[in-house]
Amino acid sequence: MKQPISFFIFALVVFLCLACNQSKEAVSHQDKITAQPAVNVVNINIPAAIEKVEKTPAQWKAELTEMEYYVLREEGTERAFTGDLLKQKEEGIYVCRGCQLPLFSSETKYDSGTGWPSYWQPIAAHVVEEKKDYKYGWDRTEVICARCDGHLGHVFNDGPKPTGLRYCMNAASLDFIPLVDLVKEP
Repeated sequence: MKQPISFFIFALVVFLCLACNQSKEAVSHQDKITAQPAVNVVNINIPAAIEKVEKTPAQWKAELTEMEYYVLREEGTERAFTGDLLKQKEEGIYVCRGCQLPLFSSETKYDSGTGWPSYWQPIAAHVVEEKKDYKYGWDRTEVICARCDGHLGHVFNDGPKPTGLRYCMNAASLDFIPLVDLVKEP
């Protein structure tokens, strides 16, 4: 009886050590993202080439709330069902709270039941970057802003059609801009 328990404990320790020591690898779901931008109703300026925004931790702390800093700069996660954008139903776009890069459209937002704002694709494939995340021993894919490297959330393969993806984002990492504010008057 002692031998199976010892073997199980040994195997568990080896698994946890291997899982925790994995480095972040770049991954991509871009082959699943549709070619057309998600927002067709308004012309949004999404740069073709994204220039990086770099700031010191002190600069980020001066611009962000404590929760925003925790999520965007320390790769934290807000508690489920607490984000201010979870129930947002108005038409518009969601931008990075750190650098205002357009990331997601209300057209791709859906209720995943997870407690975090969820989207089936970003507004354009190049506005987010994805990296393997082995924290806590799980094999997940982290989503970060392509401009400021802010942590946004994770992407999973259990979303709706047409992509089958669920971009599960922290509301603290996003700002919402209503469509009426995007439409320029003549």
